[in-house]
Amino acid sequence: MLSGRSSARNTSRPANAGSQIADRRSSIQAGFSLLELMIAMFILIILISVALPTYQKSVQHARETVLKENLWQMRRSIDQYSSDKGKLPTSIDDLVSAKYLREKPVDPISEKDEWNEVQGDDPNSSEGAQGLLEVKSLAEGDDSEGVPFSKY
Repeated sequence: MLSGRSSARNTSRPANAGSQIADRRSSIQAGFSLLELMIAMFILIILISVALPTYQKSVQHARETVLKENLWQMRRSIDQYSSDKGKLPTSIDDLVSAKYLREKPVDPISEKDEWNEVQGDDPNSSEGAQGLLEVKSLAEGDDSEGVPFSKY
């Protein structure tokens, strides 16, 4: 019997042979294949090509909304100044110095604090003085609906 057992052991694999095979398999399968990497990159490119235009559109919409809000606030400040002082301001700087605005707003489209200040006759003045009637954007181009920024 002893010889039978020893011969059975000789024909079988050594005790650590199974772990060696497992180690070889794990070392072979440890990385990604080139095909797997190419597929992952392809999926990533598709996702970016879908997400980027949506992101750019949302940023443009946000800038247009901020521009409309800035213009509305300045026009409201002109009206308040006119009601309080009995005359139109001469510029946006008058609104800032009189504390009707904290600071001169920045045009989010052109990223400058320069505005088209439309001057005209002051209806509150008996001498026919000039004052700031309207504020418009100096940004060039059209919004997402095709309206020129200068028409806001």
